[in-house]
Amino acid sequence: MFVRRRSLKRRIAGIGLLHVGVAGIILPFLHGAIFLMLGVYVLRDQYNWAYRAVGPLERRFPRMMGRMGSMEEKTMAWVDRQGARFRRRT
Repeated sequence: MFVRRRSLKRRIAGIGLLHVGVAGIILPFLHGAIFLMLGVYVLRDQYNWAYRAVGPLERRFPRMMGRMGSMEEKTMAWVDRQGARFRRRT
């Protein structure tokens, strides 16, 4: 079931990854498919089309998608820690 969680930071990050992925398809030194998959994964809670696109990715790359989930949790915890550190300084 799709549950929308609005987050401007996730939306900006996901759309940025999609842009880098498109550039990576054109440019020979970037792996565009990886950035496209990351962008769709980040946007899965923001847009219904991205949520539907993650299903085939999970079936095709189950181990990698599991790693991405744990990496996302670690990254979000790091971002929260850095935000708390920044708020304490100001």
